[in-house]
Amino acid sequence: MQFHLYAGDHRITSTLHSFAMYLLELGLTNKIVSELTGLDKNTVKKIDKERLLEKYTADGRHLKKPERQAKYLLHKGHEYATIIIDLEMGHVLWLAYGKKKKAIYDFIKFVGEEWMDGEEAVATDMNSDYQEVFEDCCPHIQVIRKNFNDKIVAEVRKDEQRRLYSAGRIEEAKMLKNTKYILTSNRQTLRKKDDKAKEDRKANIEGKIFDGGKQKETIGGNEELYDSLLKENKLLFLSDMVKEKLSHAYTLGDECKMAKEITEIIDIRNDSSNKHFRWFARLLENHFECIIAHGTYKISSGKVEGTNNLIKP
Repeated sequence: MQFHLYAGDHRITSTLHSFAMYLLELGLTNKIVSELTGLDKNTVKKIDKERLLEKYTADGRHLKKPERQAKYLLHKGHEYATIIIDLEMGHVLWLAYGKKKKAIYDFIKFVGEEWMDGEEAVATDMNSDYQEVFEDCCPHIQVIRKNFNDKIVAEVRKDEQRRLYSAGRIEEAKMLKNTKYILTSNRQTLRKKDDKAKEDRKANIEGKIFDGGKQKETIGGNEELYDSLLKENKLLFLSDMVKEKLSHAYTLGDECKMAKEITEIIDIRNDSSNKHFRWFARLLENHFECIIAHGTYKISSGKVEGTNNLIKP
């Protein structure tokens, strides 16, 4: 009988090793595979690492070139890493430390010019350095930038909270505490959340009648608080109006219509004396062509955020 050695003197049979490999290939998590096989979680982790190295590297160190020709790339630069994924499949194609332009140059060199010739578009964040790399090496690729103004909403909220505290309007300032989610969400999302809270409350009441068990407390009133905040604060109202207008712009399948919407947003921002609004207007102006390209290529960097949340430390 053949054995595989893991975690020092811990040995498992080749049959069990193959079974664990098979389950991991199916996409089951390490925790579930550990429970199904009875293997220690660290052993499963080592098996999974072995599987990934064999599948994605040529010699245990260097990545294999992608077998599939991707049409659309998603790119995101973070403080600690640069990640590129295949939009259609969701596969991670490149992961590098830092967020320097070199990471993009290295990726292009890795996959080669012929592979990059098959690319049509790449969605990236608002870092102009990355755009310069793609335009320098692959001018045929359409660079797309999508950036909802969540950051602006958050900054305006914090400024307003500080202003209210300074003016002695403590209760109004407290109303803004922990409201980032509400202010950056759209009305439909908040309404669904409130409806879910109502369903949970109903289930709690029924549970108390029939089984007397402990019930989970539910929270609602999101849409009501949302309306109250916008009614009481002009800056938040203006920020929300632009947020909804920008969201609508990204639903348009026509670059001309999208350009009209983005231009109106820039005018609204520039008419305000708020520094965050003016900064966002300059951002839209500087990346105007890349933003309205979304009217033709319906891709964004949203999916890469989810992937990043799974791999970041």
